[in-house]
Amino acid sequence: MTMDSLLQIIGDIEEIAWNWLGIWVIIGVGAYMTIRTGVVQLRHLPAMFTAIVEKARRDDTGRTKSLSAFQAFTITASARVGTGNIAGVAGAIAMGGPGAIFWMWVMAILNSAASFVESTLAQLYKTRRFDTFKGGPAYYIQRGLGSRSGGIVFAVIFIFCFALSFTSLQANTVVDAVTGAAGATGMADTTTLTWILAVVLTVLTGLIVVAGLRSVARVAQNVVPLMASLYIILGLVVIIMNIEELPRVLTQILGDAFDMRSAAGGAFGMVIMAGVQRGMFSNEAGMGSVPNVAATADVSHPAKQGLVQTLGVYLDTIIICSVTAFIILFTFEDPLGAEANLGVELTQGALEANLGAFGAIALAVIITLVAFTSILGNYSYGEANILFISSSEKVRKIFALVLTGVVFVGSIISVDLAWAIAGVTMVIIALFNLVVICLLGGKAFRLLKHFDSQRKQGLDPVFVAEDMPDLKNVECWDREDVSDYLQQREAAPSPQDR
Repeated sequence: MTMDSLLQIIGDIEEIAWNWLGIWVIIGVGAYMTIRTGVVQLRHLPAMFTAIVEKARRDDTGRTKSLSAFQAFTITASARVGTGNIAGVAGAIAMGGPGAIFWMWVMAILNSAASFVESTLAQLYKTRRFDTFKGGPAYYIQRGLGSRSGGIVFAVIFIFCFALSFTSLQANTVVDAVTGAAGATGMADTTTLTWILAVVLTVLTGLIVVAGLRSVARVAQNVVPLMASLYIILGLVVIIMNIEELPRVLTQILGDAFDMRSAAGGAFGMVIMAGVQRGMFSNEAGMGSVPNVAATADVSHPAKQGLVQTLGVYLDTIIICSVTAFIILFTFEDPLGAEANLGVELTQGALEANLGAFGAIALAVIITLVAFTSILGNYSYGEANILFISSSEKVRKIFALVLTGVVFVGSIISVDLAWAIAGVTMVIIALFNLVVICLLGGKAFRLLKHFDSQRKQGLDPVFVAEDMPDLKNVECWDREDVSDYLQQREAAPSPQDR
């Protein structure tokens, strides 16, 4: 089988999965979760910022009992803020026109309710492992639906379809960006550079992931704020340089969202699919990936981590993806159908047009940080599912080594193949998880009401399993487990005294 025929087969499968099923399920579940949660993604925006700074408890030695809410946030942000924000947005614009960005915004807001639900469920059904927690869809399938076999099926599909496939794509994008920057500086042959990058990426990944989740967290909490800030600053520079173009760009985004030409056949055509697909690849809301890390946070109430991860959707799509969109649209008035529609070249070309070779080099540096931390985030997702299948530390290390090998392979394969595989695997795992959270959603809705009730009383919400005795297989929420939080709340001034 030739590479072209393989790409054709994968492309056909992706088109069928997205056009006939994926897009409608994603929109439907997002709308359902938004209604059932009372638009939690907008209603509780201030509470998201409060929850993200909640500190993890410490043991007698001063070591945190698990990851903090912020550490869990940065790990998931490291996975979210990746190729989808730069190459993915460029692809959405090239395939669907500027109007695709509008649908990315809409779906980010709509599907952030699904992100709340899946991360809240992950917290509810988390379990202990050594000095941290573990959890995710495989765990809430087993504990919430009572199906160990269903959890294993999800874990296996997730490991191969997400953790490994997306890792390959991130590595591919690093090489694509760096060799592109090298080309901008006059390097004619980048073959040797490609192999050097593959080796360096592989070694760095192996050194970190073999050490485990806490090692990933330390890197993520330091690098993620830096890389996000650098990219936002770069985008602001381009916007300021072309500020007179702002009305045109906004008109393009809003007008082309429903324009027959850019939609390639109507508002429910290519423009929406491009926005929904690439948007979901970027923010991962409802995909079942983020809950694997959301479960590791030490928080006083499951809904708090649900709110923190909802905020992550906004950072990813409303801020980071928008920066990419503006960089491209301020530079190219008509990017629809651009040849460089699958990789990072469209964004890189826009920066180079505005900032010269410095723009291409700066983006290569940022993408290297972005994609490398995404590799680490994908490892943390995969680790949770490996540990669901087997709690053996030896098995975990074998997975870390396999993922490291995938980084090397991903660095040297075709960019077209990397994107095609990612597109198919994304819809498979997303559909699986969305069905599950619909079946278990009632528990997350009850937890949200429990959270709201305590906030109305002026209390810092704390969940104890005995508050909902009918919930089965809940391990980490006994009164003893949250005693520190209860003591802190009792020691705090009463609402009347504040």
